[in-house]
Amino acid sequence: MKEVLAMKNLDIISFKHDGELHRVWKNVVKIHEDDEITVIVNNKVDVIDGDGRKWKTREPAICYFFTKYWFNVICMIRGTDIYYYCNLSSPFIIDSEGLKYIDYDLDVKVFPDGEILVLDKDEYDFNIKDLHYSQQIIEIIKNNTNILIGMIKNKENPFNTSCVLDWYQKFINSTLM
Repeated sequence: MKEVLAMKNLDIISFKHDGELHRVWKNVVKIHEDDEITVIVNNKVDVIDGDGRKWKTREPAICYFFTKYWFNVICMIRGTDIYYYCNLSSPFIIDSEGLKYIDYDLDVKVFPDGEILVLDKDEYDFNIKDLHYSQQIIEIIKNNTNILIGMIKNKENPFNTSCVLDWYQKFINSTLM
């Protein structure tokens, strides 16, 4: 028997530390929510950057938003490969406008061969001063970067192919019903 997901469309809205709009992903699909994680699927959705630039995502992605970690994970499915893009961010909230979080600049990209790159360190270092990140925020981001890299190295969920493909298959099955 196919599992029926409780799917709901919403927007993902990210802000910078000072409250400025960073980016909006329009009309994504929330497929799971519990006390620890919210799972979202997007595929060729409209994205609007804070400066007004509009573009579309290129491939299906499974997005994981954690309640206890200061990061989220986007698992981009490209053929038989999965690329992971992780945003260091505040924990999220969901309200009538959508799923919201604060983007803290640092990103971690994981390639299918396991290579890990930390991105945007210069932007993070600049914004520590420009956006006045507190010492507490800096420590939280440092600690959560270490947690994230540990999860990647240990191939903890969602950093394994079967976890990502399982959610994607559940989504596909639910849309076919």
